[in-house]
Amino acid sequence: MEPSINPVLRMGTPKDAPALLHLIKQLAIYERGLDQVTNTADNIVRDAFGDKPLMAFMIAEVDQQPVGMAVWYYRYSTWRGPCLYLEDLFVEPDFRHLGIGKALFLAVADIALREDCAQLIWQVLDWNQPAIDFYNRLGATVGGDGFVNAWLSSDQLRAMNQPML
Repeated sequence: MEPSINPVLRMGTPKDAPALLHLIKQLAIYERGLDQVTNTADNIVRDAFGDKPLMAFMIAEVDQQPVGMAVWYYRYSTWRGPCLYLEDLFVEPDFRHLGIGKALFLAVADIALREDCAQLIWQVLDWNQPAIDFYNRLGATVGGDGFVNAWLSSDQLRAMNQPML
């Protein structure tokens, strides 16, 4: 039986942590990085609903089954002020091209506007042409900002803090 495509978008709850983790892993498979996922459902509950929430998320459901997600957090630009950072936007492959991704994106954009954010910011992999095309259709500026990503893992951070011999 084919599900009726009537997506429901709603803010995530602690009970959604396992479903969110499943969607995160599905995204990681698509992005060829499943082995890098170390997050847990317990961490998601702590990080989204604990004393110091670090992130928020929205779930898209079809027939009461989670089929998509948007995960975001706030960051601060010293040049522009508060910004909303869209960490992940993902829709299960069988439910793409039905408007669910656009609905999730627009819902997050609405939150950014309501929260008076100067920008909605996100990253897209340079090889993910379907996503780049999606964002271009929405009128986004993709690439060309002159920045490159940089990071240190927790292991690298610990190594930096070791006494030098």
